[in-house]
Amino acid sequence: MKPLIVQKYGGATLADPEKIKSVAARVASQSKENSLIVVVSAMGKTTNSLIDLANQVSAHPQRREMDMLLTVGERISMSLMSMALNDLGCPAISFTGSQAGIFTDDSHVNAFIKDVKPMRVEESLKTDKVVILAGFQGVSPVTKEITTLGRGGSDTSAVAMAAAFNAERCEILKDVPAVFTADPNVVKAAKPIQELSYDQLMDMTFWGAKVLHYRSVELAKLRDVTLYIGPASSKTSDGTLVKKGLNMFESCKALSLNSHETVVGILSKEKNPAKALKDLQVLFDEKQIPFPQLLHYEMNLDKTEMLLTGPSEIILAIKKELQNHAQFTLLPTDFSTVTLTCTGATSPEITQKVLNALSEKKLETRKLMMSAMSVTVLVDAPLRKQVIESLHQLI
Repeated sequence: MKPLIVQKYGGATLADPEKIKSVAARVASQSKENSLIVVVSAMGKTTNSLIDLANQVSAHPQRREMDMLLTVGERISMSLMSMALNDLGCPAISFTGSQAGIFTDDSHVNAFIKDVKPMRVEESLKTDKVVILAGFQGVSPVTKEITTLGRGGSDTSAVAMAAAFNAERCEILKDVPAVFTADPNVVKAAKPIQELSYDQLMDMTFWGAKVLHYRSVELAKLRDVTLYIGPASSKTSDGTLVKKGLNMFESCKALSLNSHETVVGILSKEKNPAKALKDLQVLFDEKQIPFPQLLHYEMNLDKTEMLLTGPSEIILAIKKELQNHAQFTLLPTDFSTVTLTCTGATSPEITQKVLNALSEKKLETRKLMMSAMSVTVLVDAPLRKQVIESLHQLI
């Protein structure tokens, strides 16, 4: 029996018909040696275009209807990919998330996978077909409604399917050759990383690395799914391998830099910080907005101030929701976070190196935070790029 590999192709690799045909040729070639489940994202910027359409017809689109709309993007990709493969003489069949047995909770826009029962996928693999799966989506067995997994959810779809089949590995194939030490668009000297532990990649994605969805790495660690992140256009083994048991002994070494561009400041009329935080979490749960990273909170003149950061789409959703809110007020902020992830535990030594590097360039920090594997600085947003370039010299 051929080994099973799950592959996920990002939207940039499927942006037009020619790219889809190119990916199909790659898949057809690899299907000779492997059983394949191919998870696809929406083509190019399709998801953004669909969101724009929704906002043009409704100021407050219902989340259930947004899920119905947004899942169209992946359905287009999966059907076109299946057509392209069959034209190449490679038997293929496409499935939506619900057809593939991906069961979620009943949340819309940011649902969590609760179970995978891929009976139809298994039947198709037994007939030697390549299975094309629409990523980013599932179905609630309680409400029978279509759900989506949030931005980057196709990564989670792929890992969940790899876990369900105990696949040899899950390949996340993109328009970049590997995970880098920093965003190559910001730091020209950024270098590819050959191997990472789950914890290292989780820390990187938590603090802004866009190469993979944080939840997908968390699930991969939980279910011991080997990950490979590499280029969709190459047949070489270049890329980044993520698995347990890697030979990593050195600690306190700078590994990578990541950043969240935007920090949102929130003022609550509630003077008890714990109560203010709970009220905010209840609001986000009601609006089905994922709770972002809490950087800071304190009581100030009988009110509570909070600083939060996270992916740009979450911060935008928060700002939209809190406009003219009775309890919460948006504070004017212009900050970014820059995070240095380490190969092992952080130490005073690595923190001192961070502060010295910034001091040499006369770059001020508003706040410094340490976690088990990283050092994060809060800086004025206009200084973000300079801070990243300065700290990258530590790698």
